[in-house]
Order: sequence, then C-alpha cells, then structure tokens
Amino acid sequence: MRELLLERSFFPTYSIERCVMRMAVTFGFNQVISHGFGLFLFAALMPLMQANIQIDSWYLAIAGALTQIAYLAGAMLLGVIGPRVDSCRLLLVCGGITTVLLATMAWLSNPFIMLGVLAIMASSAAMSWGGIVELVTRHGRADRTATNLSIVSSGTAWGYGFNGLIILLVVPMLGWRSGWMVAAAVGLLTWIATYRLVKRLRVDRDTQDVDVTFAMGTKELFKTVLRERTAFLSCFTLLLVGMTTITFSTWLNTYLAELELPSALGGYTWGVIGATGMIAGFAAGKISDRYGHAIALLMIFSAFAASVIAFMYDPARFVMVAGFGYGLMYFPIWGIIAGWVSKQYSSKATMQINGIGMVAFGTGGALGNLLAGALQGSTGSLTLTYGVIVAISIGLALLAGYIYVSERKVKKTWVGGAAA
Repeated sequence: MRELLLERSFFPTYSIERCVMRMAVTFGFNQVISHGFGLFLFAALMPLMQANIQIDSWYLAIAGALTQIAYLAGAMLLGVIGPRVDSCRLLLVCGGITTVLLATMAWLSNPFIMLGVLAIMASSAAMSWGGIVELVTRHGRADRTATNLSIVSSGTAWGYGFNGLIILLVVPMLGWRSGWMVAAAVGLLTWIATYRLVKRLRVDRDTQDVDVTFAMGTKELFKTVLRERTAFLSCFTLLLVGMTTITFSTWLNTYLAELELPSALGGYTWGVIGATGMIAGFAAGKISDRYGHAIALLMIFSAFAASVIAFMYDPARFVMVAGFGYGLMYFPIWGIIAGWVSKQYSSKATMQINGIGMVAFGTGGALGNLLAGALQGSTGSLTLTYGVIVAISIGLALLAGYIYVSERKVKKTWVGGAAA
C-alpha cells in the first residue's frame, strides 16, 4: 500500500520542478564526479604530484589532449548509440566507473597508466552528461529547460570548488594521494543517491509520449548538424568554448608557477570559479528562458572576454577576476546550449545533437592543449597561449552578437509575414 500511494502521488506527474532540489543536487553531484574530478582534478593536483612522479609540461599537454580526444570519442559514441541506451542505466554505469577509477588514481605512480585512467574517465564524463541532458529534457517543463540544465551543469562548478578545498585543506596535511581518495568517497555517496533516484525515474519513463523520445539515425544526425542553423551554431560555439576553457584550466596552475606566484593563489582561484559557477548556473539559465539564449550567450561571453583581458594585463592582481569570468561563462553554457537545441528537437534528438556538440568541445580542448604545449616548448612560456585564449574569447563574444542580431531579423521577418 505504501508503494502504491507513493507511486500515485509521485508519478506520472513527476517533474524536476516538483522535486527540484533532489534532482538538481543529485545530477549536479554527478557533474562533480564526472567533470569536476574526472576531468579537472588532475590538472589541479599536477604541480603537487610532480614532487613524487616525473611529470613535465609536455606530459600535461599530452594528458590534456588525450582526455579531450577520449571525451569527444565518448560523446560521438553517445550520439550514435544514445537512442538505444537507457539513460538511467547509463548514468549509473558511468558514475560507478568514474568512482572506481578515482580511487585507483590514489595508488598509481606510473604516468602512462595514469593517462589511460584519465582517458576512460573523460569518455565516461561525456556520456554521463548526455544521459543527464536526455533525462532533464524529458522530465522538466519546456519553458524551464535552460534553467534546469544550467543548474545541473553548475555541478561542475561545485567540483571546481571541491578541487580548491582539496588543494588548500586536504593535500597539505595528507598528501596528493588523499585528494583522489576524497574524490572517490564523494563519488560513492553520489552513486548511491543516483541509484535511488533513477529507480523512480524508470517508472515515469513508460508514461512518455512517443514523439518525446523521437531520435534521429546516424546519417540524419550528421546532416542536421551540418545543415540546420541551430544545430550547427550550437556545435561551433562549443568548439570555441573548448579551446578557451579547457586550455585555460589545464595550464592555469602551471602558468601561475611560471610567474612565481604563490600556489595558494591557484587554490583560491579554483574556489572562486566554483562559487561563481554555482550562482551563474541558475542566473544565466533563468535569463536564457526569459529573454532568449542569444542574450544569455552575449552576456556570459562578453564577461569572460573582459576578465581574461584583465588577467593578461596583470596576472597576479586579476587571476581571481579571470576565475570569476570563467565560472560565469563555462558552467551555464551547457544548459543554455542544450535548452536552445531542445526548443526545436525531442529529448533524444537533443541528447544526440548535444553529443556532437561535446565532440566539438573535446576537439577544441585537444587542439588548445596541443597548441599550448607547442607554444610553451618553443617560447619557454605560456604567455602567448593565454594571448590566444583572449583572442578566441573576443571571437565568442562577436559570435554571440551575430546570433542575437540574426535571430532578431528572423523574428521580425516572421512577425511581419504573419501580420501580412
């Protein structure tokens, strides 16, 4: 009887809005594990790991490029097989794999084995986010999609905050290996919470209409991305975002060490990034749903460009300003882009297109890391690398302006035609 009452009160009307806190926190912590720890914890701990393991700057470049290639491989795989995969089960498998590998990293000393582990976690992170996009798009209200997804994607910001706390509080007392163990412990707790949540989501899955789960074939998917404006621009935007954000975060601590700035400054900056992302996820998503994705994109890209320009002018003074701009842009972008795409496509199709977008993001990140390694090797400094990041960030702001202006023209044309 208890189970029957629970089912009648909770399903089939279950939505993210009815249990927003539980859904947002659970999916957000999946982002903490998959992205915050799986993708970025290594870059944060690397300067501290170098005391025990022979790791140089080129190793970081290779690790960054390899993880982004693995990320795009996972995203590509999801785009192809996503329609045939249960998103609830996918989320559990990815979370379990990442948790085990985080614990494994604490016991490794071979840099080449570490590369393999990092690559698997990166691939798992891409697939995890794809499953989250499909679940949120299916179960949430259409007019709050960007807000919901931006809140969930800000979980990566929580991971950045955790990374900063690990660097400042845990590692100085217990060593860098303890950082990986703490991450694995958080992963285990998150997996348990996710398991309990997806058991309920499976009940709701069978009540959805057929058109909600409509998916595209592989050939149709690539045609859509190449030929349809929204799909193409969303993927191209993520390509540029990958080139800037992944390169910025991968090399930040190394660049600060090159400038002989205190290592604690990097920890504080990561904390600022995380704190900003937590707030920006909700605020930017809300702006996107209320005023349009173009306005939201223009605001966050302009802020990021201004912050990295200030950082280049005076790294010591404005590094935390750059962290603020980074957090304001990177974490909401996923929810804004996915919400934009979901206005024209079904939940499964949105997941597929978003998968190609993650491929573009990973490609941009890999290219950025390889370029950073080449520039650092040839010039002996990362200054030029961050100059390139400034140039691309300005390009992102101009792209957002183009999207805003062009869509206003399309809207005016449509309204005029309807009036006629």
